Formats: sequence, structure tokens, C-alpha cells
Amino acid sequence: MPWSGCFMPEGRRGTGRIIGRGQEHTGAATAAAAWDMAPGLDVVSGNHDGGLLNSYEAEPDRVAVIGSGNWGSVAARLAATNARRLPYFQDEVRVWVYEEKLSNGELLSDVINKTQENVKYLPNVKLGPNVVADPNLETAVKNATMLVFVMPHQFIEGICQKLKGKIRPDAKAISLIKGMEMGDDGPRLISREISDQLGIDCSVLMGANIANEIAVEQFSEATVGYRDDKETADKWVQVFGTPYFQVTHVQDVEGVELCGTLKNIVAIAAGLVDGLGMGNNTKAAIMRIGLKEMIMFSKLLFPSVQDATFFESCGVADLITTCLGGRNRKVADAFAKHGGKRSFDELEVELLNGQKLQGVLTAKEVFGVLKAKDWEESFPLFSTVHAIATRHLPPSAIVEYSERAPRKIVVVCLVISCYQVLV
Repeated sequence: MPWSGCFMPEGRRGTGRIIGRGQEHTGAATAAAAWDMAPGLDVVSGNHDGGLLNSYEAEPDRVAVIGSGNWGSVAARLAATNARRLPYFQDEVRVWVYEEKLSNGELLSDVINKTQENVKYLPNVKLGPNVVADPNLETAVKNATMLVFVMPHQFIEGICQKLKGKIRPDAKAISLIKGMEMGDDGPRLISREISDQLGIDCSVLMGANIANEIAVEQFSEATVGYRDDKETADKWVQVFGTPYFQVTHVQDVEGVELCGTLKNIVAIAAGLVDGLGMGNNTKAAIMRIGLKEMIMFSKLLFPSVQDATFFESCGVADLITTCLGGRNRKVADAFAKHGGKRSFDELEVELLNGQKLQGVLTAKEVFGVLKAKDWEESFPLFSTVHAIATRHLPPSAIVEYSERAPRKIVVVCLVISCYQVLV
């Protein structure tokens, strides 16, 4: 089928209209049809090969996914779908699996390879015939040129240590990990940790991405944040983008990553509100306060963070979906219903089937930054979530403390890129 091109707003992918045979087509159904009929067509941008085909003639990229939980399995499924379809990726997508013995005595990696299904973390969803589960980290990443990191952030340092000297020097990485590390020199984003430890470029992908919904191909969006290499950002859009999973990119790694990290703290607050039996007005207020603190914190740490990033999928959209339906909200709801008498660790084990809760740990790490910089009273919501999670305050404090007058007032300009702190 001949394609006459597309209309695409300047500087942003994934929002255009596909035009073919003299007609304008919009909507996911049309995009899906185009995607099926033209295997080399990038329906996200409307280009026939996303401008990438010529650079892949010598050697197609090999994608490896490091992590096989709920979101890792969905990421592998997306990548495998595109690897089968597009000529500039090798068909096989290897996934590093943290080996577990299932209740029937079988090993998780064996079951994935036999059934094409992650029966523990993503049951009843086929990952694809070209997904290969590998419990050996070194062989899982061998010869891979595109590395997808997706695991609880507390494990990233150990994984990177094991990968040193085991990956290609020209490999590119992307982090789907939502969290941050605290070092002696202050907070460190996961993408920076990966880049520094492995000496490779690392982008990030964040967004309103509840994994189970994407697994059944419900329409969703995501944002790739990159530093300088737009060509690599285009590649990542090709790895993950489908008609039902629209991926855009912005040149703002720190902004995209902090959105994905900080919203988990707000989701804890939203879950507490639900567990206390409060209504939509209260939750909306908590989300507004949370978004304000996300913006303030991000800009104070990284003044280069762009205002527009908070209006991408990684920003307000991710905040909304996580506060309505994510695992942090779910566990915080239960914590409040039990009056704070059962710990988050205990509820995590009971409710998440082996998945990890990120919001409580992120709140602890963020509070460490606030305390070190004497910013606690400028961030009442973040500070209160940490105090509740550590049982220094009751769950009801989430609404009693959220709008207390700060001693330090942080003014964030949303129209122009600036910030100032008034003491």
C-alpha cells in the first residue's frame, strides 16, 4: 500500500495523523491496520522505517531485557513483537530471569520457555515465540546492543557490578525503573547509576503504564527521556511503540525519570486517603499537592528539568493512573484500613505476589534529601508520607499535615523555566 506521509507537530513524536490513499485516518484501529499492512512503517511517526533502516543494514540490533517481573514481562512482550516485525532488530529477545522455584517444583525460566508465559508475574498472557528466558545474566545480555533495565531499584547496583566487562561497549541502555539511590554525594538517579557504572548511554521510559492493562493491549502512552542522542531515542520508540502503546520522546532524562520516581510517594498518600474512606475531593487535593511537590523537588535538584515534561504521559498522566490503580495505592489503602498496625513490608508480601513496593522506599530516600537540605517543611506531603510509613504519625495525618504553612516557600514558575527559594 502506498503511503503519502503524515502530519507531525514539530519536536514531538506520536501525535500525528497517518494519511494514505488520499485520505486522512485517525484512531488506534486505523493505526493498527496500517501497522499490520506495512511491516516497515513506523505508525508512531508515520515514517516508513523511522529513519533507521539504513543504519541497521550491517547488523540488526539485539534487545535484551534485564528483569522479568510484571512490567519486565510486558516490556519483553512489546520488544519481541517489534523484533519479529521490523528488519533492523534480531528476532530473539532474551530476558534475564531471577530464578525461582514454583509451587509445582518447576523453575520459572523453564516454564516461561515452555509455555511462552510468565505464570507467576503475568499469567494468561503469551509473551511471544521469540522471547527466551535466561537465568544466567551474562548469557542473557551477550552481544546485546540494546539493554532494557526493569527491576526494583534497590537491586540495580548489584546488577551493574555483575555486568561490568560483560556487555558490548557500544550498547545502549534504557531504564524503566522508578526510584533513586542515595549516595555520599546526594541523590543519584537510576539512569545515571547505570551510565556511570557501565560507561554507556542510558535513556529512560516512564508513563501511565499499569502493566496488566498494556499486556491485554488496552491503549496506553509512555515517554522516553533522552540526553543528547536523538537517534537512539528514535530506536527506543521503535523497540516499544505499537498502535496500542504510543511512545513519544523528550530531551529531558531527569524530568522524565523524577516524574516516574516521585509519583509513587503521591500514590501512597492517595491510597491512605482511600483506606480512610475519604472521597474524590480529598484524593484530588492530595494529587494536586503531590504534583506541586514533584515539580518543586525536581526543579530544585535539576534546574534543567522542563515544565512541559510534567504534561507528558510520564508526568500528570502517570500520577493519575498510579493514584487510581497502582500497587502503591493498593498497599497504602490496606495500611490505612488496618490503622497502621500492620507494616508496609508485611502487606507487601501478602498483597503483591512477590512484586516490590517502591513508594515507601522512595519516600525514605527523598526524605533523606529533604532533611539534608533542611527542606522538610517545604514538602509537607512528602515528609508526612515518610512519617506515616515509619509509624511516627497515624494514617489520618495525611490530611491533617498536607497543607501546613511551610517555613520555606518554594516558588516554581510553570510558564517560564525558573525557580527561586525564599527563606
